[in-house]
Amino acid sequence: MAAKAKARIDDRQLFGVLVDEYLPIRAKDMKPLSLEQATLHLRKYWKPLHKLPLKKIDRATVAAELRTIIRERGPVAADRGRSTLSAFFGWAIGEGVVELNPVVGTNKASKGVSRERVLSDAELVAIWDAAPASDYGRIVKLLMLTGQRRDEIAGLRVSELKQAGMIAFPAERTKNSRSHDIPLSIQAQAVLDEVPERDGRAYVFGQGEGCFSGYSKAKQAMDATTGLSEPWTLHDLRRTMATRMADLGVQPHAIEAILNHVSSTQSGKRGVAGTYNKALYLRERVVALRRWADHLGAIVNNVIPMERAAS
Repeated sequence: MAAKAKARIDDRQLFGVLVDEYLPIRAKDMKPLSLEQATLHLRKYWKPLHKLPLKKIDRATVAAELRTIIRERGPVAADRGRSTLSAFFGWAIGEGVVELNPVVGTNKASKGVSRERVLSDAELVAIWDAAPASDYGRIVKLLMLTGQRRDEIAGLRVSELKQAGMIAFPAERTKNSRSHDIPLSIQAQAVLDEVPERDGRAYVFGQGEGCFSGYSKAKQAMDATTGLSEPWTLHDLRRTMATRMADLGVQPHAIEAILNHVSSTQSGKRGVAGTYNKALYLRERVVALRRWADHLGAIVNNVIPMERAAS
């Protein structure tokens, strides 16, 4: 009996065994998409550690694997995987399995500097034209047309498209834990209509059981065809849309509503007034997103001179 108990204790000290124990526990207090990301990181990014005892995983081991993740998946993916691993070891310390967190002291891969890049119309055209006829290309185009966050669109569920002409995110799927409806322009609906039907899948994009992953390799391949001299990120598309919508005359409160930002004015509304303004903003969002999609469609189809588009 003592030998069996010792074997169970020894098994529990293996990284892979502890991951299997950790993820169901975290599922109780994590949003579904956050749990999916944590699962991806621990089961795939950190798979080389699975057969190692936690006490054998030191800072040098973690740093070496981080370099591999940077090379294969990019610096942002490495930093996210690093954060997930650090949280895991924090839990393991609380369980009494290890004494130290080997992630502490390892270097972050990305600079983490706040970006202010706003893409020109000419750059938007180049990105649109380079977007491949694949899940990744369709995600890029939807990000351009809707201004939503990358993980929200990449994790789009079939159930969130039940209402015609609308994406309806439940509260557990948004960053600020507020439900969010995104009216779809004709152009955005056309992108979704191109997605092949995959019977039985809960997600619109991706393969197997999960949502889309593999941003780094897909973007590297796409970057090789854009011809842009300056680097850009998917989040730049969100910032660009917000900035350029203002240039087109869209009011700030409508832009905030599209981005699912909560201003002090919006958060202060209650009761009938809050309901009325929510409906009002929905109508304004429909008009604003249609105006933006028409602008994007015009420059992509070269309806206006590119000299003007690049200004």
